[in-house]
Amino acid sequence: MAVPIAVLDCDLLLYGRGHRTLDRFKLEDVTDEYLVSTYGFPRQFICYLVDLLGATLSRPTQRSRAISPETQILAALGFYTSGSFQTRMGDAIGISQASMSRCVANVTEALVERASQFIHFPKDEATVQTLKEDFYGLAGMPGVLGVVDCTHVAIKAPNAEDLSYVNRKGLHSLNCLMVCDSRGVLLSAETHWPGSLADCTVLEQAALTSQFETELHKDGWLLGDSSFLLRTWLMTPLHIPETPAEYRYNMAHSATHNVIERTFRTLRSRFRCLDGSKGTLQYSPEKSSHIILACCVLHNISLQHGLDVWSAPATGHMEQVEEEYEQMESVDSEACRVRQELLLTHFS
Repeated sequence: MAVPIAVLDCDLLLYGRGHRTLDRFKLEDVTDEYLVSTYGFPRQFICYLVDLLGATLSRPTQRSRAISPETQILAALGFYTSGSFQTRMGDAIGISQASMSRCVANVTEALVERASQFIHFPKDEATVQTLKEDFYGLAGMPGVLGVVDCTHVAIKAPNAEDLSYVNRKGLHSLNCLMVCDSRGVLLSAETHWPGSLADCTVLEQAALTSQFETELHKDGWLLGDSSFLLRTWLMTPLHIPETPAEYRYNMAHSATHNVIERTFRTLRSRFRCLDGSKGTLQYSPEKSSHIILACCVLHNISLQHGLDVWSAPATGHMEQVEEEYEQMESVDSEACRVRQELLLTHFS
């Protein structure tokens, strides 16, 4: 008689069932240097995440003894910052490969649940004014509330029939629309758009557009590159500058907009699961989108804790799926008027 073969969880074999927490790894047993080199972050930051996510990660489970929030967070950080489920990572904290995968999923969802807490535009007038002043200090561009751009993150092919995630280079990707402030803090992050969509199409359909057209368009604008259409709340470069004022405007625009490119490089440098060096994200588009958003949340939290890596040298292979775009020309007469007034008032 055939005997059915069950796939057993390694932790279940080793430890049995129950709700008690397994303390496989203790932060106090290792140095800060080890934590940074292995998990990408120092002890104080990891302890903050344990306090922030601990209640969520302690939800009861019937599968095996519960893995402590601390261990789950270390497992997830190890994946985010290294880009791979390495056996030595699981061995270092005493969990199986299957448990590593579950930890990443649990921590990712816990961070996504808190995305609006850490990624948002300022609402009070004093903070908005400070935001504008900080941008103005970069290159003299007034009224800036944020810089916006898209970046592609490579993912595995969802299935043979779904071509919506195939970008212009024939690779499967998610096209992620993000806005940041002058320090690189993310103010908006939409990470779920299929790679086949052009940047201007993503923006047209994005929640960001609804926000600015209904709520946030008050004496200020975003800066976007020429892949976007000029709008009253989105200033783009002039396609062919002719006057000194237009050249000055374009130079100030470029110097200010460069902040988002530096932010993308920071994200890829800190979270190697996004940079392509370990291959594509081996998840469905939805799960991949959540992983990207979780990294965005961690990026903002790290900046709140003073962990700025802009000055740190990039290491290893840094591959990014770049998309070519056509120069977009606006047919919005009111948007053209707003830009022309900006040129005359501040750059003439």
